[in-house]
Amino acid sequence: MKTELITVSRIFTESLYRIPDYQRGYAWGIDQLADFWLDLEQLTDEAKHYTGVLTLEEVPDQIWAGWDKDSWIIKSRRFKPYFVVDGQQRLTTVVILLTVLLELEHPAHLNFTSRDDVRRKYIYDSKPEDAARSYIFGYAKDNPSYEFLKTQIFREPSEVHLPFEQTIYTKNLQQAKDFFQEKVLKLNDSEVERLYTKVTQQLVFNAYEISTEIDVFVAFETMNNRGKPLSTLELLKNRLIYLSSKLSAPPDRENILRRNLNDAWKSAYHFIGKNDDRPLNDDAFLRTHLSYYYLTSLTNPSVFNEEDRDIAKRKYEASIEYYSRFLLNDLFTPKRLDVRSSYRAELPALTREFLHDFARELKTNVELYYKLSTPADSKWGANERIWLERINRLLGYSPSALLLALYRREPKSEKRVAFLEEFERFNFLVSLGGRTPYQFTRRFWAPDYLVKYSLGDLKTDELTTQIGNLTTELLRESPLAEALHDWVKVGGGFYGWRSIKYFLFEYETSLQASSKSGREKVDWDVFSEEDYKTDYETVEHIYPQKARDKYWTDRFSQFNPTQRRLLRNSLGNLLPLAKPRNSSLSNRPFPDKLGSETAKEGYRYGCYSENEVALRPEWTASEIVDRGIRLLEFLEKRWKLQIGDRKSKLHALGLDFTG
Repeated sequence: MKTELITVSRIFTESLYRIPDYQRGYAWGIDQLADFWLDLEQLTDEAKHYTGVLTLEEVPDQIWAGWDKDSWIIKSRRFKPYFVVDGQQRLTTVVILLTVLLELEHPAHLNFTSRDDVRRKYIYDSKPEDAARSYIFGYAKDNPSYEFLKTQIFREPSEVHLPFEQTIYTKNLQQAKDFFQEKVLKLNDSEVERLYTKVTQQLVFNAYEISTEIDVFVAFETMNNRGKPLSTLELLKNRLIYLSSKLSAPPDRENILRRNLNDAWKSAYHFIGKNDDRPLNDDAFLRTHLSYYYLTSLTNPSVFNEEDRDIAKRKYEASIEYYSRFLLNDLFTPKRLDVRSSYRAELPALTREFLHDFARELKTNVELYYKLSTPADSKWGANERIWLERINRLLGYSPSALLLALYRREPKSEKRVAFLEEFERFNFLVSLGGRTPYQFTRRFWAPDYLVKYSLGDLKTDELTTQIGNLTTELLRESPLAEALHDWVKVGGGFYGWRSIKYFLFEYETSLQASSKSGREKVDWDVFSEEDYKTDYETVEHIYPQKARDKYWTDRFSQFNPTQRRLLRNSLGNLLPLAKPRNSSLSNRPFPDKLGSETAKEGYRYGCYSENEVALRPEWTASEIVDRGIRLLEFLEKRWKLQIGDRKSKLHALGLDFTG
């Protein structure tokens, strides 16, 4: 293995670089770009900056021979083609920055080198008599980032007459270019030339040319977990391509599985990054896909025979909490390529057919997963989309395997809606405090029902009924008033309830529905996120946590410190805000919070919940109790959960001491 410390200029001397298909795409975000730019800013004129390791694999002759646009430069000019095994994030960043510098109108030259010469060295070259480009740096041609890099980053014409496919990686490429464009537009000509020198002459890599004796797939897994760690989904793609290269196939079908794997992962990253406002978590999707796929494969006689099914089912139940280890160390491990290895029937045979099926199902499931997490982009009915959106708000935008199974197995919308209602109701009950008896139920019921439903042992109607029965049984064992009282007593109040925002948003929605205008005043995406760095809040304590003003001390002086804390964190004292507000403003007396006509701020000008509170002339313990009871009445009606009479509700609120 050769090693040498070299500048970017030398790296791009008579060499071609390609990101192979087993690599992830461009994963750097704003934080990494900002660090890179800071390194350049702090780099003095005579210094060198160590940029990292660049590990390369020389491309075999039989592979580059198929590169119709590049073979001329390899043959005639003796350019050496490399796959980038490690260091692609940094190398891609360098190329994007150089592209941005080349797009500037001034200066005319970059350190006495014409822009055309710079472009030929770092971006592309072409035959004198041929307009076709040979790109110095790029992706494997079947990667969606290939076309995006060429057309959107390099601004070169496309040879494909279809819109390019966006993924989370192509969005990162565009974000990097936008970032550097904003930075360099502020520079004068001399600063641009200095920056060009820093990038090409002062950034140095520790370059390795990997030995042919080292397995490049194993090297990739080892090296690429530095810097920004690889996700399990990214690692798995590399692993499956590696396994596909080791499983024998007829010559005419040798590359089909690899193409199918690339196609499946292309779809995965398209849908994972499709929603700009809320990109999905790729490993959360992978876990959901694994749960559904592995369980449904239990019914496939070509994968498991009947007597092995229970063994495999137990293996799944024991492994799903550690799904990454299960995938990479058990299910898709190179050890299983050795037929002499003694693996029990708890795992399916590792064949090309199994890999193909896994990839095909992944491609199907990721589109459905996206629609479940973004129901507005689906063609399901309005009522169905409402319930899915509620479940997403309650549980996070990572649909469960049970929902995936529902939409793979149940064709009737009305049955799906009935299930969604019961599913949301049960999970709302489970969310009522991290220390209630309900909270410990989730881990036991979900896998068991998922297994039965996926295996076809439960129909949708039966599944819906069983979840409803489970809710009833939980309430019988631990009445809701007592469970809430215990939670308030131990947790200190409803402010610590992890679903407080979901509950307040649902109440706000009910007020909106009954209003004359029906205009939405609280945006869930804004409401559900708080910027703690700038101390802005979206849920306010009406009676504030730091109640030092005389208005508050006069009205709550009869209560001891524990009682005042319970009143502050009580359900009736918590208010959703139409706009995030600095926490220091929430410490003001109640009349100030109501707002004025001159300021046009405050509860009178806020959301429906704020308007409702603004009807009160003042705010005391009595108002907190009355509003808390009204909110519990809403809870009973909305989720069909019984708490009891006023005395029971006072007990549930932990405010028995108010009388």
